[in-house]
Amino acid sequence: MVLDRDTNIHPEIWELLNEVPDPEIPAINLVELGVIRTVERTDDGTIYIVITPTYTGCPAKQLFKDLILEKLAEYGHHKVEITSRLNPAWTTDWMSDATKEKLLKIGISPPSVGDRVIVCPQCKSTDTKLLSPFGSVACQSMYSCNTCKEPFSYFKCH
Repeated sequence: MVLDRDTNIHPEIWELLNEVPDPEIPAINLVELGVIRTVERTDDGTIYIVITPTYTGCPAKQLFKDLILEKLAEYGHHKVEITSRLNPAWTTDWMSDATKEKLLKIGISPPSVGDRVIVCPQCKSTDTKLLSPFGSVACQSMYSCNTCKEPFSYFKCH
């Protein structure tokens, strides 16, 4: 699945959107997360943005919209319409390797294909075990490292 965004169209808007942090993981932004799908601008200046939340019932979905509107208004863009698109469903495949590396640096194990190799963000060991399928946010679960014994969050693959 390829992310359908084209950052060469309206690069000034994409640049601003790169400043909108994920409210649950502020070290990455909504563009890096893959939530922002498309940006279009009409002749009358209205900006249309399509987002796909990480989960259908994502509790941060409205906050995504509010933060986007706030950032764009800060730079004089007041005619903005944001639509949620659930199909195709968001996937961790839309996160770049650089984004996954950022997660690892802040102590969150990044998603791995099929949740097969869970890396400890502290010591980089793959000798880890699931503590709970539920983490501090819906998209994460809790793991523990058998090598360094540290608990950590894992960003679920989906």
